Amino acid sequence: MASDTGGVKPFSIQGRMARERERLLGMSDKERAWRRQWIKDQELSPNEPRYVPEYYKERYNPIRRAYKMPLDIAFKPLIPVLGERNTYICRWFTGKILMIGFTIYATAYYFKYNANDWTRKGGWRVISSKRAVVPGDPGYPRVSERTKPEDYAAQGFKESPI
Repeated sequence: MASDTGGVKPFSIQGRMARERERLLGMSDKERAWRRQWIKDQELSPNEPRYVPEYYKERYNPIRRAYKMPLDIAFKPLIPVLGERNTYICRWFTGKILMIGFTIYATAYYFKYNANDWTRKGGWRVISSKRAVVPGDPGYPRVSERTKPEDYAAQGFKESPI
């Protein structure tokens, strides 16, 4: 089983000074110096965080980098205008909206051009049930429009212009 810590139990590097109550009980000069240095070490330098291209290549496989590239190129000039975080949010939402739009378009295309009719073997077949008609309803008794055997399972053959 994989472990984030390499088999070593994780522990806080702050030690007992992570809790305010421990600090208020009294700290030695050595502990104060250690705490001061620890807080100073938590500050990022002006050139951080750094962008490392090799890390990006290791983190994302080539296929994922390829399909992310068009939006990365489109949104890179917007970083100075919008800021890095806002540009990332806009890029994320744009990608999701494009994927949803493409899915809707592909589904509509498939249902429009892959109907189950007499010209093909497969496709989606949509069947609607007849409305129930009981005595007392207008149109009772309902007589079927299918009067001959060839009316059943015709799949639009009789309406064909051929």
